[in-house]
Amino acid sequence: MRATVLRTFATLVLLVGCGASDASTAEGVPAGADGPFVVTRVVDGDTIKLANGDTVRLIGIDTPETVDPRKPVQCFGEEASARTRELLDGEHVYLEYDPTQGRVDRYGRTLAYVWTTDGSLVNEQLVAEGYAHEYTYEIPYKYRDEFNAAEASARDNERGLWAAGACA
Repeated sequence: MRATVLRTFATLVLLVGCGASDASTAEGVPAGADGPFVVTRVVDGDTIKLANGDTVRLIGIDTPETVDPRKPVQCFGEEASARTRELLDGEHVYLEYDPTQGRVDRYGRTLAYVWTTDGSLVNEQLVAEGYAHEYTYEIPYKYRDEFNAAEASARDNERGLWAAGACA
């Protein structure tokens, strides 16, 4: 009887352990991030739509406008949108929320850091490659120092927006 109980307990431990690892996030993605979610559409360089219906605004960045009806398409906006499409369209992503920024903005968009399954933080990548500016809305956010450093590097190395002749 005791051997049966021990085998049953060992089996349960293995099953629970396997279930926990199956539910874990991809390597490099912060613990507690939600997902994975499928990106169904890139609205513009800093806004995406997910298969669950959510529209997500990437925290800490701002890309030149391409879809705001009140503004003309801004310099490097098409390039920023194209790069975000290249990185995310049809991909699985994880969302990390920042309690300092709130969960939803005034337009009803989910505010999040977007992580790819390979552990890349897309928000920071867009800044580092020169497709986005670092953007702080009222309150500093979790990765602000990293994003500022990424923008300084992009400027110093004349990447993207900062390339000679890219924008007047």
